[in-house]
Amino acid sequence: MNAPAPTALIAEDEPLLAAALQAELARAWPELKVVASVGDGLSAVKQAMALAPDVLFFDIRMPGLSGLEAAAELADQWPPADAPDRAFPALVFVTAYDEYAVQAFEAQAVDYLLKPVQAARLQKTVEKLRKASAKRSVSAIETEASMEPMLERLRGLLAAEGGTGAPRLSVIAASLPGALGASIRMVPVDEVLYFEAADKYLRVLTAGAEYLIRTPLKELMAQLDPQVFWQIHRGTVVRASLIDTVTRDEAGKLSLSLRGRPERLAVSRLYAHLFRAM
Repeated sequence: MNAPAPTALIAEDEPLLAAALQAELARAWPELKVVASVGDGLSAVKQAMALAPDVLFFDIRMPGLSGLEAAAELADQWPPADAPDRAFPALVFVTAYDEYAVQAFEAQAVDYLLKPVQAARLQKTVEKLRKASAKRSVSAIETEASMEPMLERLRGLLAAEGGTGAPRLSVIAASLPGALGASIRMVPVDEVLYFEAADKYLRVLTAGAEYLIRTPLKELMAQLDPQVFWQIHRGTVVRASLIDTVTRDEAGKLSLSLRGRPERLAVSRLYAHLFRAM
C-alpha cells in the first residue's frame, strides 16, 4: 500500500508571498499537499492542531503570535503522540532577517527560508524534509523525549529573539487594576512573585496586591535576571526561589504553586525541562 502524500501548512501574513511559496513548493515537491494557508499565528496554531500536517512553514513576523511563539504554543498543546500520524510536524521558519540573524538560525539547527524564497534554496530544504520524513516513519511512536531537541531549539531561538543587554529593573511603574492612568505606584522588583500576560497588559503579582503595566512580557524579560525569574509559560514568569510545589497531572502536564500566592500556574511543555528532576 502506498504511503499517504505528505502535507504542509503555510503561515504567512503576506498573501502574495504565501502564494509564491506554495507555487515553488509545487515545483520542488510535487507530492506535497498544502492543506491550509493562514495569515496569523493564532490561526496557524488552530489549523495545525486540527490538521496535523507533516511540515509547517511559519513566517517569523505575523500578527497575534510570531512564528516562534506560534511554534512554542503548538508544542505546548500537541498531545503526547501514540501513533506516527501525530508526530510533531517538521518546522521551517521563513524570515526576512539579515545574514547575521540567518547564521544564528543555522546555528540552532532549525531550517529556514529567506524571503523572497529562492528555488535552489527551497530544494535544499525539501531534501532535508524528505530525509526527516523517512526517519520519522521508522519509529512507530513519537515519545516526549524525541521532542526535546526541537523544544531546545525553540527555547534558544526565543531567547535570541528577546535580546540581551538591557539594564536590570529595580522598580516598576505600575497601575492598580481598574484605575489605569489614575493611580501609579513604583513597585520594587524584589516584591514581585510573578508576572502574567493579560490581553494588552501585564499583571504584576506581589504577595498582597496586583498591578498592571503596559510593557510586553518579551520586553520585560530582557530586563529581568534569568537566574531570579524563570519563564514557565508563554505568558508567565515566576520568581524561582518562591516555587513551593510542582505537580504533574494524569495527562503529564505540570503546574506549580508559589509561596505567598494561592493559585496554581501552568507550566508549558517548552519549559518543563526546568523541573525534570522533580
